[in-house]
Amino acid sequence: MYLAQTPPLVKAVASHLTWSGPRALAGQPAVYLTFDDGPHPTITPAVLDLLAAHGAVATFFCVGANIRCYPATYDATRAAGHGIGNHTQDHVSGWVTPDRAYYRNYLACQQLTGTRLFRPPYGRITRAQAQCLRRHTQIIMWDVLSADFDVARTPEACLDILRTHTRPGSIVVFHDSEKAAPRMLPALERYLGWLDTQGYRTGLL
Repeated sequence: MYLAQTPPLVKAVASHLTWSGPRALAGQPAVYLTFDDGPHPTITPAVLDLLAAHGAVATFFCVGANIRCYPATYDATRAAGHGIGNHTQDHVSGWVTPDRAYYRNYLACQQLTGTRLFRPPYGRITRAQAQCLRRHTQIIMWDVLSADFDVARTPEACLDILRTHTRPGSIVVFHDSEKAAPRMLPALERYLGWLDTQGYRTGLL
């Protein structure tokens, strides 16, 4: 089970985590696009092309093992001016991974990315893990979940979620993965157009 928008109560209880960004940039309402689980050798470049077509920027939370497999795609993402975040080396869940093993997985990815941003895979991290990692990184969660990973949804359903829940300051999650791509790419293209019509500016975290 998942929620398309993070409830205010969850944000209040876990206020030590980052759930949204500044509401405006250069006088325009702002939204913060993020992509998890890449880089992927064909899907990530398709995302980069869509972003470039709209003059949009995003933050890519990368899995270390994928960086090692597809270094050219990773380098192209950075070269295009997008932000990079740590998504662990092997996409591990903090809820089922012992603390020391979790920290080692974080550090292995950190050696490749050198980033100040971290997103726990699945959003699953214990309070003890968060307290330890917060000394070294900013833990980025989200306000809006596109649901592009849900094979039971259509691209139109994902787009409806995005348009319904996006607010100034929203951090929005997509996935540049094979599983999500059939929904993510069509929804992203139309969502970027919608953001343009609504006067939103995209920003980096």
